[in-house]
Amino acid sequence: MSSQSRRIVGKGLTVQAWFNVILAVLVVLICAGAVTAAVSLHRTQTATDELINRLSPADAAASQLRAAFLNQETGVRGYALSGDDAALEPYTAGLRLQEEATAELRGLISPRSELIADLDGIEQGAAAWRSAFVEPILAVTPDTGGRPLDPVVFDRGKNTFDELRAGLGELDLHLAQAGADARDTLAQARMTRSIVFASLFVVLLAACVVIAVLIRKAITSPLRRLSESSRRVALGNFGHRVDAGNGPADIRALAEDIEGMRRRIVAELEIVQDRQSRLEVQTAKLDAQTVELRRSNAELEQFAYVTSHDLQEPLRKVASFCQLLEKRYGDVLDERGHQYIDFAVDGAKRMQVLINDLLTFSRVGRMSGFGPVSLDDAFDKALSNLAASIDESGVRIDRPDRLPEVEGDATLLTMLWQNLIGNAIKFARADTVPEVSISVQHRPDGMWHVCVQDNGIGIGEEFAEKIFVIFQRLHARDEYTGTGIGLALCKKIVEYHGGQIWLDTTYAGGARFSFTVPVIGETNRGAGAGADSREGALA
Repeated sequence: MSSQSRRIVGKGLTVQAWFNVILAVLVVLICAGAVTAAVSLHRTQTATDELINRLSPADAAASQLRAAFLNQETGVRGYALSGDDAALEPYTAGLRLQEEATAELRGLISPRSELIADLDGIEQGAAAWRSAFVEPILAVTPDTGGRPLDPVVFDRGKNTFDELRAGLGELDLHLAQAGADARDTLAQARMTRSIVFASLFVVLLAACVVIAVLIRKAITSPLRRLSESSRRVALGNFGHRVDAGNGPADIRALAEDIEGMRRRIVAELEIVQDRQSRLEVQTAKLDAQTVELRRSNAELEQFAYVTSHDLQEPLRKVASFCQLLEKRYGDVLDERGHQYIDFAVDGAKRMQVLINDLLTFSRVGRMSGFGPVSLDDAFDKALSNLAASIDESGVRIDRPDRLPEVEGDATLLTMLWQNLIGNAIKFARADTVPEVSISVQHRPDGMWHVCVQDNGIGIGEEFAEKIFVIFQRLHARDEYTGTGIGLALCKKIVEYHGGQIWLDTTYAGGARFSFTVPVIGETNRGAGAGADSREGALA
């Protein structure tokens, strides 16, 4: 950011600062509301737990305790009147029920001291009732003659049981009061919770409205103005000043930076326009030179073609007349004269071969157009052209069952195979049957990798680049025939097809040449790679 932008930022709050203030206020309000809501929810949960998990089960346990005492009282009175032990069964069941209900009730009301006091009073009343009524009846049981018991015992039992009932009534009353208090607490907690949630909703709604207004006034409007100004500049009005109006400090700083960028672009555009005008002039000159160069190339090509024919005619005459001289004056010439004539004829013929090779080399790329070509067909045509050399040498050729199809020139690819196979036959080891092995594989970079390997005399690593230079020979003419153009022609053909050719210097059993050609379709994938080879003696 420039110093001017930093100065603008210092004049007011940035967008981030405004949002920080609003978010801080919202966080405080939300935290306060969350604490209040948490307290309210805790109170609601506590009151609900108290009412559901303690007081309601305590009510049920108190009812069971009342039923237990009634069963005991019924059973004792029945036994007192009948003297039958079977009448005591309700009493025995009531004792068990009393113990269970008392234990359950004591666990439920343990936090409430007043209810514990009521339960303790009930247990004391129950003990007094048994002492005053139950024990005397069980101790003085009527005999089979129906001897009556003392009425005072019944009166005392009635009075103590009424006191026990009164204690149970107080327990019921206190349980009812505790339930009412818990329901009131629950209602208040729910009311507080509703108020808190409503307040939070109102606060959040108000905050959303405030944020929306702030975004509109402090961000959206300045950004819209900045966008409109930038769009006008983008549409070509480079003289329009970019401005964001009265917005946050950082948006104003951004507008100043964009304005600085506009000025810089305008300055650079003037330079580019000046350079473009000069470039157009230079382009026009280059176009004219290109037309002239094409015309010159066409003339040179025509000149090379005509010159090659004009050169060959004198060479044929030189060779023919030298041979006529030898025929007519052969008996006059000595051995050295015959040798001179042979030298002249041989030189003329070699000159003709060089001219033909030069013509062939110059025509690469100017022959028929590209199209789908089967390397198998090109290979077979090359073998047909080399039939005499193959029959004479007895070469063995190991090739894949199927070579891929490529995009290229069939004639040039035939010349490629012919030169590579012909070299393998020409440079074979003495007293050794030549062997040539062809392999092909598909590479991940979308190229076919073809290898041509022989068991010949091989090529030294130091000559790996020299052999692809036109007219470069590694042997004397009396050792091996040729002009030294074959591998140069192979290199030009392969590069014309978009590939590369090289000598594999790691192979020591002869010579191994590798070249690549592009894959033209998925149907060619894997064709020939790893296929069973067909091998045979071509003799």
